[in-house]
Amino acid sequence: MRLFKYISIFLTILLVVLYVFNRPQSYQTYSGKIFGTFYHIKIKSPIENKILGKKIKHILKLTNYQMSVFEDNSELNKINKAAAGETLKLSPEMSRVLQEAAEIYELSDGSFDPTVGPLINLWGFGIKEGGNFPDDDTIKETRRHIGYKKLHFSDDYTQLQKNDSRLYLNLSAIAKGYAVDRVAEFLNAEGYRNYVVEIGGEVRASGERTTGRGGWNIGIRNPDNDGNALVLTLSGKSMATSGDYRNYFIKDGVRYAHTISPHSGYPLDDRLASVTVIDDSAMRADALATAIMAKGYPQGLEFADRKKIPAILFIRNNAADGGEEEFEMQLSKSAKKVLGEKF
Repeated sequence: MRLFKYISIFLTILLVVLYVFNRPQSYQTYSGKIFGTFYHIKIKSPIENKILGKKIKHILKLTNYQMSVFEDNSELNKINKAAAGETLKLSPEMSRVLQEAAEIYELSDGSFDPTVGPLINLWGFGIKEGGNFPDDDTIKETRRHIGYKKLHFSDDYTQLQKNDSRLYLNLSAIAKGYAVDRVAEFLNAEGYRNYVVEIGGEVRASGERTTGRGGWNIGIRNPDNDGNALVLTLSGKSMATSGDYRNYFIKDGVRYAHTISPHSGYPLDDRLASVTVIDDSAMRADALATAIMAKGYPQGLEFADRKKIPAILFIRNNAADGGEEEFEMQLSKSAKKVLGEKF
């Protein structure tokens, strides 16, 4: 009888283990349009929260309203319209983003510079659509009115003054990453531990998609097609990509992409096609990917190595005999450590 009892207990435990590891996974999924792109959120949870999607959408709409150059009355455009010397009180959200931007500006020696907005507009990649081709004098004049150091913050970053009324900010290279972090922080506060948040290619993953798998599979696109060049298992990390292969125009056979060098005022003419950065923060990864893109190749890779940034670069190799472009993947030293020897 005792043997049968033990067998019964063993079988019960075995059935419970099999159920836990093989039961159907329950997910909540949310998607929509924001920041001129799309967001996708997936949460592993057996319990459906019907108002969670509304709360997430509210966070995203608020962030867009604060930080978009396309919203006339956004907090960002109030900064852009302010006169030199006018003191502006910043929201906690804007304060956080502009402080992070200041840190990446210093770290990158100005390669990441949100005040490059006038140059972005000048070339037709901002609030003005279509490819423009400004002359050298116009570019030189516009560059006189950019530079993050022309913004003056209070010590706690709650107040701001511009020393040039024409100073104009564009936060497109950091705001999506911030929004990803903001949604992730909200989900953490709500008690969720297994989720992935993606907005326009900027991603943050927490926990795991399937029990025992150790994370979420996230693909990095090869610039020459719509397929994934590699798939990473991400957990407790963020990933952001900056590239020049989608937003560009061609004039007289020359390709002009949306990544504008703050130092020259011209679109980057470079072999570097895209950069993906892995970091704890999606906001920081977003800004660092832009900084590396703006430096070009090989300077961007050297910068990533020097600052120990895990970065995945796709380098453009022009094919011979007029064939299609080919792309070579290169990893920073820190990326090799993060991804392991198989990469």
